[in-house]
Amino acid sequence: MHCEPILSTTRIANLTAQGLWQNRLICDCLDAAARDNPAATAIVEHRSATNAITRITYGELQKASLRIAAALIGLGVQRNDVVAVQLPNWWQFAAIHIACVRIGAITNPLMPIFRERELEFMLGFAEARVIIVPNEFRGCDYPAMLAGLRPALPALERVLAIGGQDPASAFETCVMARAWETEMDLAAVLRERRPDPNDVTEIIYTSGTTGQPKGVMHTANTLLCKALLASELFGFGLGDSIFMGSPLAHQTGFMYAAILAVYQASKCVLQDVWDPAVAARLIAAERCTITLGSTPFLSDLVQLPADAAPDLSSLRLFACAGAPIPSVLVEAAAQRYPQLYVMSAWGMTEMGISTATYPGDPPDKVFDTDGRALPFHAVRIVDEAGVVVPLGIEGRLQARCATLFVGYLRRPADYGVDDELWFETGDNARLDKDGYIRITGRSKDLIIRGGENIPVVEVEGLLYRHPAVEDCAVVGMPDARLGERGCAFVTLRPGGELDLAGMVSYLLACKLTKQYLPERLEILPAFPRTASGKIQKFKLRALAQAF
Repeated sequence: MHCEPILSTTRIANLTAQGLWQNRLICDCLDAAARDNPAATAIVEHRSATNAITRITYGELQKASLRIAAALIGLGVQRNDVVAVQLPNWWQFAAIHIACVRIGAITNPLMPIFRERELEFMLGFAEARVIIVPNEFRGCDYPAMLAGLRPALPALERVLAIGGQDPASAFETCVMARAWETEMDLAAVLRERRPDPNDVTEIIYTSGTTGQPKGVMHTANTLLCKALLASELFGFGLGDSIFMGSPLAHQTGFMYAAILAVYQASKCVLQDVWDPAVAARLIAAERCTITLGSTPFLSDLVQLPADAAPDLSSLRLFACAGAPIPSVLVEAAAQRYPQLYVMSAWGMTEMGISTATYPGDPPDKVFDTDGRALPFHAVRIVDEAGVVVPLGIEGRLQARCATLFVGYLRRPADYGVDDELWFETGDNARLDKDGYIRITGRSKDLIIRGGENIPVVEVEGLLYRHPAVEDCAVVGMPDARLGERGCAFVTLRPGGELDLAGMVSYLLACKLTKQYLPERLEILPAFPRTASGKIQKFKLRALAQAF
């Protein structure tokens, strides 16, 4: 795969001169941690299926990453080849990414919830050479699913399954049980294969407005710059550790567990299936101090029954992003966990956290805004003509960040960054006199359900093909826990019939991911439309607000 980053020499020179781009790789951070304190705990992993705890030290993580790197070389992975990783929050995820960085390959995190429909497009578009999956997770047989897709994926040469039963494809047999590193001059090969810090090192898909996800490309410099700025934002110090219940295949999990924790040589605690009671026990047992997640994660911890809530006094920071946080939830968190600071943050896969509230901010900023720009970041609100609007006026949110991504895979025209490096976020917002923003809506046609982007156009495209459906539109409706849920409005053909159960059954038969299913169906006699015939979704959203 030829991944050409969109990077000017001026941007590289400026950010390097400021010390923001340090021209390091994540494997350099791991090697330093393993050298300085090899016995320190790197990862504590909890697997829900067995309730087993696995502990990995920094010395063990380094050795694993070197063996995996050598194995990938031995299996034919070349520089700039894409290695897809569709794993839950298991320790191997971090080791695989670091191994890919060592050999100049590109990691493509894929959510475990993705099924045939998403995988055929994503693996094919990225021309993935290798995919590493669980043998089984939450009832899905991943090798069997991928076997059915192989004819449509000519670039995919190998499927490796963690916990696999077939010796020819089991990760443990093919990768970990063989001393690949002794079969080559690994040090020399790694010197030759070492990527430039401005080469693409990660491709992660984000939902777009076209119905097809876009592959966001990041480099070592953009990712480690995020780690640097996040460390300052979080006040990261000795003794801090991270709890991560968000998926590692989501940029929040990937960035702040697989990257930030290693960057800081700190302990990271992983939970593969979210369960708030289990999460609380892990946080208490491991004395975690920092966690990040979307609103539902915070809501679930706040609503834990008193007899199910252990001592969470170590947890000092919850960075909450993905959707606006209801002020009542922040207030409830403050009452339940007085030592816990709930940081309201806004960001995107394309740049990471860009705005945040800070300890000491007055209550109105904490409860009613999405924060102010981080150092070396800037935000502005413009009108449709691109002119900056007065304070307090809603408009298009643009951001300029040291952490900004370097393009969309094979879609350079979609980059949306002007000559001054202002990025069109697709969100609408207001800016107050103190520099704090409030997200007011999205110009992108998305629903954010529990921090996960729902590709509305894809769902609508499937509904349009239902024989009973004349027209359809999917919009978000407010939800106290998830932020939003999906509501499908449809008009029916003469004689057509459809109910919620029938719609869900049909979409599942189309191989749509369960998390993308609308949770409500409303039948309308006709849609509200503009004079040109376009559906007025703002009116449908107003209807959904009343449900």
